[in-house]
Amino acid sequence: MASKKNALRVLSLFSGCGGLDLGLEGGFVALKKSVNEEIHPDWVEESLNTSFVRLKKNCFQTVFANDILPCAEKAWNHFFGTRKNTEGIYHLESIVNLVKKSKNGEFAFPEKIDVVTGGFPCQDFSVAGKRLGFDSAKSHNGVNEEHAENESRGTLYLWMKQVIEIVKPKIFIAENVKGLVSLGDAKKIIENDFRNIDEGYCVVDAQVLKAWEYGVPQSRERIVFIGLSRKYANPRLLKDLEEKGEKSPFYPYPQKTHGEGLQKIVTCKQAFVHLKEPEESYDKSQQIFSKAKYYGKMQGSSEVDLDGIGPTIRSEHHGNIEYRRLSVEHGGKHDEELKKGLPERRLSVRECARIQTFPDDYEFIFNDGTNKVSSSEAYKIIGNAVPPLLGYAIGYRLQSIWNDLFGE
Repeated sequence: MASKKNALRVLSLFSGCGGLDLGLEGGFVALKKSVNEEIHPDWVEESLNTSFVRLKKNCFQTVFANDILPCAEKAWNHFFGTRKNTEGIYHLESIVNLVKKSKNGEFAFPEKIDVVTGGFPCQDFSVAGKRLGFDSAKSHNGVNEEHAENESRGTLYLWMKQVIEIVKPKIFIAENVKGLVSLGDAKKIIENDFRNIDEGYCVVDAQVLKAWEYGVPQSRERIVFIGLSRKYANPRLLKDLEEKGEKSPFYPYPQKTHGEGLQKIVTCKQAFVHLKEPEESYDKSQQIFSKAKYYGKMQGSSEVDLDGIGPTIRSEHHGNIEYRRLSVEHGGKHDEELKKGLPERRLSVRECARIQTFPDDYEFIFNDGTNKVSSSEAYKIIGNAVPPLLGYAIGYRLQSIWNDLFGE
């Protein structure tokens, strides 16, 4: 296992509010039921009460982050600023511009990078969208405008590839929606493009990770690409990995912890433990919930199943945030709550964050005088994020095989 004394330096692209960054770094509060201590007895640093634990810190440290959303930058700095000195880490600029400046000598990425991560934009691969994929009409800045070849939102993974070529990390992690798997040869094309970097990367067959199988109370599914540098990794171990796949002891994807034959999946009811109703809460993120009216049987008009996993939290705000509770008139099924006179309302910002496994000390709604994040912006960045707990599972697995792979 990699030593925590010598932090592994992470360059984070398309960082958003830092779900994957937080997951890799660790050291945050999680639901006790989200941790399978039979499989991972060494994950927990301390039990805080009967419902929550604090996870141990991993050996990863984010030294560079970027995104084009100002609200994501503000939220990232506001939270991570309580954990470390964040000065100069977050770059509010398109990856395309950063790569061009780097090649022109106007900008330099950090040196000695161990890991590059990136959840490259997924809207163009999502089954919920128009599925334009590589032919996206949107520019790298996220707006509809004319753009040069390979500068569309759907080809931004190629710019992530260029960053990998520049900084030459030992490992890269790329993430996107499950829909990419069924979009022609997109998965195979991306894997092959990532393999042909520098002296070559061993790109393990990309896997669709189901968030609920890792303790996340959500129906989220994401495809994850992991590449290991042939320049740095032990060639014998890479050969073993390529021949045996998931049966290799050096398989980089995390072991499932929840579901059939394992610990029970985490439910919404368990995720919402100790949360008070908005009017009774002191947490601004719990006080705020979407006031979009009920539209009937359309997207965002369903009620969460308290005894099941939550919906995939989406980044769009207006009318797309599911209901914490529907009225009897609209088919609400939470009888006990309705009998108490609790009103129909959509999920609060904090409830969405809980479903995504963000800790409660991540303040999504704030106004510190110079920076402000609104409720609609908070919903957006939460929906865009990688669940921190899923990121933790990935990071812990990579940390556990690091010394074997790279002899450090």
